[in-house]
Amino acid sequence: MNKLQTYIVGIILMVPFCLRAQQSNVNLDYNPQKDTEGLIPFSAQVNSPEVHDDHTVTFRLKAPNAQKVVLPTGAIYTANNLGNKPLEFTKGADGIWTLTIGPLKPDMYAYNLNVDGVQIPDPNNTYAAFTAMPPYSELIVHGDGPAYYDAQNVPHGNVTRHVYHSDVTNGERELYVYTPPGYDPKKEYPVLYLLGGSGELPSNWVYDGRVNFIMDNLLAEGKAKPMIIAIPNNQVIHRNHPKHTELTFDIFEKELRNQVIPLVDKSYSTIKTPHGRAISGLSMGGRHSMFVGFRSLDLIANFGILSAGDTNPETTISQFLNDPKVNEKVDYLFVGQGSAEATGFLGQRCLALRDALEKHKIVHEYYVGGYGGHDWNTWRHLLYYRFLPNLWRTK
Repeated sequence: MNKLQTYIVGIILMVPFCLRAQQSNVNLDYNPQKDTEGLIPFSAQVNSPEVHDDHTVTFRLKAPNAQKVVLPTGAIYTANNLGNKPLEFTKGADGIWTLTIGPLKPDMYAYNLNVDGVQIPDPNNTYAAFTAMPPYSELIVHGDGPAYYDAQNVPHGNVTRHVYHSDVTNGERELYVYTPPGYDPKKEYPVLYLLGGSGELPSNWVYDGRVNFIMDNLLAEGKAKPMIIAIPNNQVIHRNHPKHTELTFDIFEKELRNQVIPLVDKSYSTIKTPHGRAISGLSMGGRHSMFVGFRSLDLIANFGILSAGDTNPETTISQFLNDPKVNEKVDYLFVGQGSAEATGFLGQRCLALRDALEKHKIVHEYYVGGYGGHDWNTWRHLLYYRFLPNLWRTK
């Protein structure tokens, strides 16, 4: 074998190690749904979704006996102006249904498929999420490189799952805790208590929100202060309970005061004053942060209200609004939402909160950004571009 043949053989042998299969789950790739080897995910029937470099996406489903397959409306439609009617798949002679859409904005999108009226996750997509709601699939449209929410080659913090008994809910519960890279138990760290929305579990802020990677990247960029992030389960009563609104806030306040904060303060080196604590959440978690947080100024001095508010804040948070020393007690108050949700009902609740804060001259930051609606595209954006960089920096 001459030198040229040896060189060619070497290149051929290296190719399998240089390329990654679609959804191979070997590394935490930023482009896991790009087909680089022509292989389908393990145990799948077809490649779906397949994300192309021009940002178009092809969905596939092998269902020879199905009569109709559609992509239901949702975050993909909102962020990319695809209208408000479900897009239909086309059935091939081989029984494979296909739909190509785009180009789409690079981001992560939750979606389902609808087959003959039944909503299901994409059965060929290995990237799935589960919550307190039925499961769904994740579409990851890659850009030219890793995004701010991707795992990058930077120092990484750790995420620990705590399981504990709660006397408040009378059962075993969980919370996740992020500690920053180089966490030193001899130092004291501020703590952000981060809450999910209706149907969200603590793990969703990790897998859908990517909060740990967002925090890693912000720290590596020098854009945020090191902090502990505790993600408790704020589902404290069945979400469809007829008295959910009347009961959830009081129950969660007890859970926060009696169980969550004591566990975190005992397990980690924390700043045990209101100035060292923050509470933030999305949607229902934003309302928990508002209704529970605003009446807990003895515990918490920093707030992030994401895609949340109230249509009648003068009544529901009157004590907070009329506290003459509120600006002395609050270090940072952030209210934010996505650009595509600001005109709807949920957006109007957020605007009503902003207006009440302005009326009572309560110092706050109001921000509308990104292109998302009431979805994870918005909440990741709000964390990275506004809330986390400004937390612990104002006083």
